Amino acid sequence: MKAGWAIFVVITILCWGAYVPVLHKGQLALGGRNAALRAFMFVGLAYFIMAGAVIAYTYFSKVEPLEFNTKGVSIATFAGVLGAIGALGIVFALKAGGKPMYVAPLVFAGAPIVNTLVSMIIARPSSMPDWRFFAGIVIAGSGAALTLMYKPS
Repeated sequence: MKAGWAIFVVITILCWGAYVPVLHKGQLALGGRNAALRAFMFVGLAYFIMAGAVIAYTYFSKVEPLEFNTKGVSIATFAGVLGAIGALGIVFALKAGGKPMYVAPLVFAGAPIVNTLVSMIIARPSSMPDWRFFAGIVIAGSGAALTLMYKPS
């Protein structure tokens, strides 16, 4: 089995793991009343720039055709809205006084649990998962709790 996908998983872990503390630092550096919203604006700008770069690469390299359909565009756009709302939730959590040391473990332990449940709704399993699956969900939640309870000061 090719494991090239694992490289992209590691990149994502590193980037998303750094996201909350770097975003918080950006909010603080911007300063002022609406620093959180201005930081979110630049997060959006970064997404726009990255999307443009990927579209340009796809177009000029011809690695795949730029073909679209209504269903795919609609679902992908909805996914983007979910991602933007999640990013905005982090922005407001930090703005409301949440510290990256608390916000990130809760988000990044809770999100995989939601991901698993939504994935099971979208692609229904043919049988009930093994009890260890549910134990894993409990352990993931417990991991977030332990991280928060025993965080470095």
